[in-house]
Amino acid sequence: MIVNLDELKKPCSCKKNHDISVDQIIIEAGAIKALPELIKQYAPQGGTITMICDDNTYQAAGHMVENLVENLYIVKLPSEDLHANEIAVDQTAALLPEDSALFLAVGSGTIHDITRYLAWKNNTPFISVPTAASVDGYVSTVAAMTWYGFKKTLTAVAPVCVLADTDIFMKAPYRLTASGISDLLGKYTAIADWRISHLVTKEYICERVCDLESQALETVCNNIEAIRQGSKEGYEQLMYGLILSGLAMQMVGNSRPASGSEHHFSHFWEMEIINPPLPYYHGEKVGVGLALASKVYHETKEQIRKGISLKPYEGIEKELIYKLFNPKNLYEEILKENEADPLKEIDLEDFQEKLGAIADIIEEIPSPEKIIEILQAAGALYKLEDIGLDASAYDISVQASCYVRNRLTFMRIRKLLDL
Repeated sequence: MIVNLDELKKPCSCKKNHDISVDQIIIEAGAIKALPELIKQYAPQGGTITMICDDNTYQAAGHMVENLVENLYIVKLPSEDLHANEIAVDQTAALLPEDSALFLAVGSGTIHDITRYLAWKNNTPFISVPTAASVDGYVSTVAAMTWYGFKKTLTAVAPVCVLADTDIFMKAPYRLTASGISDLLGKYTAIADWRISHLVTKEYICERVCDLESQALETVCNNIEAIRQGSKEGYEQLMYGLILSGLAMQMVGNSRPASGSEHHFSHFWEMEIINPPLPYYHGEKVGVGLALASKVYHETKEQIRKGISLKPYEGIEKELIYKLFNPKNLYEEILKENEADPLKEIDLEDFQEKLGAIADIIEEIPSPEKIIEILQAAGALYKLEDIGLDASAYDISVQASCYVRNRLTFMRIRKLLDL
């Protein structure tokens, strides 16, 4: 399967020029065999071809790359306790040869975020070789990093091409595949958050990009049974859905189409504000965040339908933020992130009139019961207890997770409602 990128480059009704920087995406068995010819294309003047991988992804695909590419320079990171953070970036940067002409990212989310950030910093193109269908960020132009304890989205670059070899990524531990399904399912609340924000603040939105995310959702939901049965076509459709979601982010230049309150839950837990380190994948935490967000959103929708008042807005909850984030030395960072308070952009009179329309948008999100049913069918995690948290984490996560990003979501908008 070769993804048709020309269609996405056509003029859009939103009037925004959607840049697609990736040249080619191949999702099929044996895709990795195209690597030697692509290297000639993207490093025609020679120079060092540098593969960035870890211990596990070297075993999954790195040794195959080594057999295909002559004079390959290998940066193999220790897989244990490897995270996309300033430590791994510095560690990798110190190992890079000065004459790298092309990077090869051989791995999943962490390896790709490290590589895409260094590719941007070093002005070096890179080719993506996914080893698992575990995340939707393979073609993203931003890197999701934990930077000195704070979860940030950093400027980066997309790969020039993606070689998603089915023979490689479908052999990944199924837990990684389930994580990818969960990451995609998170678009249910991400798109609802974007639509609600557009409704109440006139934030830019592109319906074509929303449709792309909806297509990705439909693709994964239609193939869950096939994926569980180990179908090669099912796995390829999952990777296709993940790539579509990544292209949606690339088209608008940020993660808005793919990241809402469900991701804010995940980021909050990854920052270890109320919990110790959690040995769970990003997508697993997103799945749990999705189940929680669906529950909160639908409960609030019912209150809106019955009639609800607004309450005076007194600004961001500095006392709460200080109590939670100061022990981690992140208080000032959170205040800086939230300096331009998105709730202050909302006209309360107009907001009151649009509550019914907001409830209609939430209605489009599957019920929490349906979300859990889909996650269970995918063999994915869905309860706080599944990721090492207990029920006491629920209220504080609902209350504080929205502050990890200065992005308007309905979870944050609820602070205007007299619940």
